[in-house]
Amino acid sequence: MIPYLRGRQLCYDISLHSDIELTKEVFPKIKDKRIIQDSPVYDHISSFAFPQYPVITRQGTELILSELEWSLDPVYEKNPVERRKRRTKMADIQSERVLGDSRSYAHRIRQNRCLIPVTGTYEHRAIQGWAKKVPYYIWPKDRKMQFLPGLFQIIETTGPAGEKKQSSSFGMLTRTANELMANIHNDGEFRHRMPLFLTPELEEFWLSEHFSDTDMKAVFDFMSPSQALDYRTVFSIRGTKPRPDGEPKFEFWRYENLPPLGNDEGLQSQMSLF
Repeated sequence: MIPYLRGRQLCYDISLHSDIELTKEVFPKIKDKRIIQDSPVYDHISSFAFPQYPVITRQGTELILSELEWSLDPVYEKNPVERRKRRTKMADIQSERVLGDSRSYAHRIRQNRCLIPVTGTYEHRAIQGWAKKVPYYIWPKDRKMQFLPGLFQIIETTGPAGEKKQSSSFGMLTRTANELMANIHNDGEFRHRMPLFLTPELEEFWLSEHFSDTDMKAVFDFMSPSQALDYRTVFSIRGTKPRPDGEPKFEFWRYENLPPLGNDEGLQSQMSLF
């Protein structure tokens, strides 16, 4: 059996509230093969339901924009219940395993490179003494959209009548976090990780027609500086309770007595010292 991807380390929540048409400005030769052409706006989208999401893939000499399901499908798992359970953990892919573990599924599909258009990502921060984690929205400075690298798979199956069916899915690549993201994603088994944020040049390079393992290692080794990102607290990420002010999910929400990043002791913890 091929080891499954330990993908539960972080990013299950993203936003795409910029017009997807901006993708065509960055990649002018891209072919748009989306089924949904009305450029939906995603204030928040979560991987847990395996949603259809616009992703850029290379197919031969062409770049294609099409909808893929978020979260790789562990086809090697034959038990349908276990297969779905494992799939919820495959929204992310640890970049270290792609080249470092030749037995991993990620290694097998490493040349199936894709880019995931987002305007930002969401993450939670834990603070001592606070009952709930504080949600944050993180986005690239001075850019309307960024493209996160990932890997995709195409699965072909045959139905009972011999009909052919094809499904496609993707996972988002992650790495160890920079200082900013480590201070936000500071809790849990896979704390101190972040999406593999790249520069515009490296994003384009990721989808090069000719791309070696050496090229891939160079991309994986890139550490986006904290200064390239901006952030703010938000009302909630996955909560169904509407914001009292009616603003979109990614807009700023103020928390009283919020300690600065890097200080995870709540006000009550600090007062107990005196």
